[in-house]
Amino acid sequence: MREQEITSRLDSLEQRQQWEYLVMTVAPRDSVAEARRKVVEHAEYGKWELQRTVLYRGGARRYWMRRRIMRVRSTLTLSR
Repeated sequence: MREQEITSRLDSLEQRQQWEYLVMTVAPRDSVAEARRKVVEHAEYGKWELQRTVLYRGGARRYWMRRRIMRVRSTLTLSR
């Protein structure tokens, strides 16, 4: 199983949000139960949502997961 993280810099015209993507590639020899466990772990603990699943000829599977990039502004002020 291979994981690749991708960050999108393209803004949606309607939502103006940026997304971070995680692409998981599962080889045909890997078990479906193991792939499902990995997807659930990422969704539950990493706040990822499953966007797309593709099953290729030969048994390989690819999962695209995404999450919003959250911008946090500092609440600390420098007062002297």
